[in-house]
Amino acid sequence: MYVPAHFAASPETVKALLTHPGSANLVTMTPQGLLATLLPFVYDPDAGEQGALQGHLARNNTQWSQPAVGEAMAIIQGADAYISPSWYASKAEHGRVVPTWNYTTAHVYGRLVIHDDPAWLDQQVRRLTGLHEAGFDHPWGVDDAPGRYIAGQLRAIVGVELVITRIEAKAKLSQNRPGADIDGVVAGLSAAGHAAAAADVQQAR
Repeated sequence: MYVPAHFAASPETVKALLTHPGSANLVTMTPQGLLATLLPFVYDPDAGEQGALQGHLARNNTQWSQPAVGEAMAIIQGADAYISPSWYASKAEHGRVVPTWNYTTAHVYGRLVIHDDPAWLDQQVRRLTGLHEAGFDHPWGVDDAPGRYIAGQLRAIVGVELVITRIEAKAKLSQNRPGADIDGVVAGLSAAGHAAAAADVQQAR
């Protein structure tokens, strides 16, 4: 990943990308070429030296059964948004401004481990569900569904775990702009309804 020094993600930003409920594109190289699947994940900081991303694939998805060549990679995407040059104070001063795109992202590399084990899958599904249901007034739990139904659903999936070996991360959040331009970006993103992207810019300044 190309990461200029002023866009290098802080450890706090990397942690937020790993631990915030979300999804990632799991990418593997196989003898037949590249395969990719978007899947929700749970970060386990205690698995391996740098932790692991844990999720599951449909059993009919051949990505899990194709032998991976070398490292696997998960691409995590944070908030992102178009940045209009009309938001910059610099536009009125000298006009030497152009559009750009703000974003945070992490490329998480590691060794892919397959878990075709009902007990592991049951635990993973419960952790994933708990992570996403936590904010609801009446959170749904796995035990709310009939046991035989859940058992059948678990048989239809296969667990995947990316044991992390290295992370490359970037936070391009207008850090290279003057303060007045950053103020304009925050105001512009907020007015456009991109509250998360505006918050990221504000936090990075």
